[in-house]
Amino acid sequence: MRFFLCLGSNIEDRGKNLEKARTLIKEKGIKILKKSSIYETEPVDSLPQPWFYNQVIKVSAGINPIDLLTVIKQIERRMGRKLTTPREPRIIDIDILLAEKTVVQTEKLEIPHPRMERRNFVLTPFKEISPDTTHPILRTKIKDLWIKSKDRSIVKKIKK
Repeated sequence: MRFFLCLGSNIEDRGKNLEKARTLIKEKGIKILKKSSIYETEPVDSLPQPWFYNQVIKVSAGINPIDLLTVIKQIERRMGRKLTTPREPRIIDIDILLAEKTVVQTEKLEIPHPRMERRNFVLTPFKEISPDTTHPILRTKIKDLWIKSKDRSIVKKIKK
């Protein structure tokens, strides 16, 4: 199954954190098919904190979305993420944005990721690598969601 993931980090060496997350993803047998540039992004809906580095990657994995979530949480813990307060600064955050046309709505996981269509830190890198991918519930292409977004937070490309 093909998935789109969003990687984010806003403490320590943000670029190295994203690189390590990609390495650990590959070590779990998940193939990275495409990756966006890295963007520095203003924190949204959170306490005052350092800016993030964000990146969207397209991956292929021979597992279902729930099993992928388990793998992602293992990687986050291995990198030192501690879950104490929602939206706090974090060494790594890995979110499943889409899983092909699959819709998942459980207590543990929602796909498509809720609110992704309202967040430029997701839409901008996503649009870079797959502008014509369609949101399976909204039935709208990523590039069109980006155009319609009312999010005015700063998202600037820093590294290809």
